[in-house]
Amino acid sequence: MPRGIVAIVGAPNVGKSTIFNRIIGDRKAIVNDEAGVTRDRLYGVGEWLTKTFTVIDTGGIEIKNAPFQAQIRAQVEIAIEEADVVIYVGDGKAGVTNDDLYASKMLRKSNKKVILAVNKIDDFSKIDSIHDFYSLGLGEPMAISSAHGIGIGDLLDKVIAMLPEKEMEEYPDAICFSLVGRPNVGKSSLTNAILNQDRVIVSNIEGTTRDSIDTPFTKDDKNYVVIDTAGLKKRGKIYESVDKYAALRALAAIERSDVVLLLIDAKEGIQMQDKHVIGYAVDMHKAIIIVVNKWDLIEKGEKTMDEFKKNIRKEFKFLDYAPIVFVSALTKSRLNTIFSAITLAYDSYNRRVPTSTLNEVIADAQIINPTPEFNGDRLKIFYASQVGIKPPTIVLFVNNPSSLHFSYQRYLENRLRETFEFTGSPIKIIARMKK
Repeated sequence: MPRGIVAIVGAPNVGKSTIFNRIIGDRKAIVNDEAGVTRDRLYGVGEWLTKTFTVIDTGGIEIKNAPFQAQIRAQVEIAIEEADVVIYVGDGKAGVTNDDLYASKMLRKSNKKVILAVNKIDDFSKIDSIHDFYSLGLGEPMAISSAHGIGIGDLLDKVIAMLPEKEMEEYPDAICFSLVGRPNVGKSSLTNAILNQDRVIVSNIEGTTRDSIDTPFTKDDKNYVVIDTAGLKKRGKIYESVDKYAALRALAAIERSDVVLLLIDAKEGIQMQDKHVIGYAVDMHKAIIIVVNKWDLIEKGEKTMDEFKKNIRKEFKFLDYAPIVFVSALTKSRLNTIFSAITLAYDSYNRRVPTSTLNEVIADAQIINPTPEFNGDRLKIFYASQVGIKPPTIVLFVNNPSSLHFSYQRYLENRLRETFEFTGSPIKIIARMKK
């Protein structure tokens, strides 16, 4: 099942970003006591009771014309439109404000499912103060404290109960891959070149593709589905109504993909936004291929391609496992290298390793490089087991999961890559206490 979408909405400085961080289990959002720190939508992935969902953090809504308020308001409206469930956050210490009254009208008009969470109730002797929030007309208020984690579990129980059950569009026996990248890097042109037909609109105007377009096709007796997505613009530039769904639908396309192709413009080179775009696929543990498009526009020498690869490896150190291919959508040159890389990455993404062989590799790795002390303890790995694919997921049964340092986890991953074929695929390693 695909994720549902949860938007966190409220006035400035009520604790939305702290709640967001609690739900996704990471300090991804900036948390600051100064009002108005969060201005753009911020996406993350939450998990509760074995169900996952996309979480959107938003800027604070207020009536007065504060800096960026028009843009923030537009962003919040977009987030509400995209969401299946909205968590409206009130400030239990400040009580009901004019900003709350203004925002509640917006929510009532949206007809969305709303959970009213009153934050900063650190002392439950003052829980009666939440009753004033009934006046917003958003249902029964529930008391939480994002700072201390009080009531977050109850909040997530409610979220899971209210999320709709969405049917995933599935393509059995087909490799699904999506094309992602900055606007105007040639995603639609490459899709047309791959399909050899004008399936999607091709234009030099940034952002022509606004939706995700699925196209099943067969090549060399293999079934594929190519998902062409809208270009992801920098956060802070998705205010226009015409772009309101582009970012989220690109996320949905990535989620439905087995393999994600990051397109880079050979002429413009690597941009910071390229890292931002592929970050979504990394977070979702997708197989990844880096595709350098418009290679026909580059003057080439003997080492041009090698130098370009070195630069990519330098800029994308976190993607050292991703194959790099060079193509031209315009001239349709080197397109077969894409399919070779897709097959390789897809096979790696689905690879299973025999348990006995896996444990031999882990044991040898510990002999060559013993585990270091970390968090006051030395890690002991008793045995390992692969528990899943897409991506290959390895569980290490250990004496103390908190003593697994990220550098040693990286070392084990590299040892696995040296022994088995995992080109293009991430490896997920989880440490669990041996019982």
